[in-house]
Amino acid sequence: MTTISAPPQRRESRFKTFLTSRPVLKLRRNKLAMFGLAITLLFVLTAFFAPWIARPSAEAGGNCLRDLNLSSPNQIYNPANGGFWKALFAAPPSCYAIERESFAPNPAPPSPQAYFGTSQGYDIFYGLVWGTRTMFKLSLIVVGINLILGLILGAISGFYGGWIDNLLQRFIDVLYALPPLVLTIILVTFLRARNPGVDPSFPIILAYTVAGWAYYARIVRGEVLRTRQLEYVDAARSLGARDWRLIMKHVIPNSLASVITLAILDLGTVPLSVAALSFLGLGYPTGYAEWGQLVDFARAWLQPQFWWVMVYPAAFIVLFSLGFNLFGDALRDAYDPKSR
Repeated sequence: MTTISAPPQRRESRFKTFLTSRPVLKLRRNKLAMFGLAITLLFVLTAFFAPWIARPSAEAGGNCLRDLNLSSPNQIYNPANGGFWKALFAAPPSCYAIERESFAPNPAPPSPQAYFGTSQGYDIFYGLVWGTRTMFKLSLIVVGINLILGLILGAISGFYGGWIDNLLQRFIDVLYALPPLVLTIILVTFLRARNPGVDPSFPIILAYTVAGWAYYARIVRGEVLRTRQLEYVDAARSLGARDWRLIMKHVIPNSLASVITLAILDLGTVPLSVAALSFLGLGYPTGYAEWGQLVDFARAWLQPQFWWVMVYPAAFIVLFSLGFNLFGDALRDAYDPKSR
């Protein structure tokens, strides 16, 4: 007697299961979400390949090439040179100094030497491309710290309750009582005055972290209050799971959907706030590759004949924010139907 065994069923990979899940399918059918994702990926590629798109030149200073140990701008395209890898993954601070084509105060129109023209003598194209790296660095660090702090403190507040919850929530109320922009300006001014030689990114990151984690913590707290009494949490507790394991393995993972979408939306708003600081003179030093400075340079030349000094920086800022907001809104609708 022969038995015919059923052919083994192949298990679908996690990646394929993810791509065919209902939220991802909803995202893929949303044209605005795909448009926002395409814009975001374009900025990601611009930031990563900034040394190739706006390569440092020897004529406009050459400090970046010197620090990369390169003698010619074309060597930055050669993987055999150490400067090739250093420029991509660990570019020195001199590469973030906007190349200055001249010291003439009047803007110069777009040309082969400066594709987007110049403002205060600075190459707008170089500043925007390398400024994309600056914006991504600040956005990822600020949002990452806010997300981690918000997850941990919000989970502790919601899970334990009692005096711990009361203490954290009253502190959050104090932060909410202060306008975020005013609090950020005060902190940046204080930190820069007390630490004049510090990296300019440090006071900006610290100020936005102090002012930004509370919103994440409050959202996570609300999700934890909803999930901590569910059956699977009680089952894990009855099996002897410790509180920290319950929080990290069961409570937080089921509270991530709301804060992840919020984090993606915040990635598009941080550059706007940083640009506002630079416009007020509280951002990076003059000449650093950062979008807000280029807008500040254009303030004295808001005339139709000098359209390029404002159009290109404004386009970068608007498109960057638009891409993250379109994709973030669609992601929120896909993973949280209650928000519709």
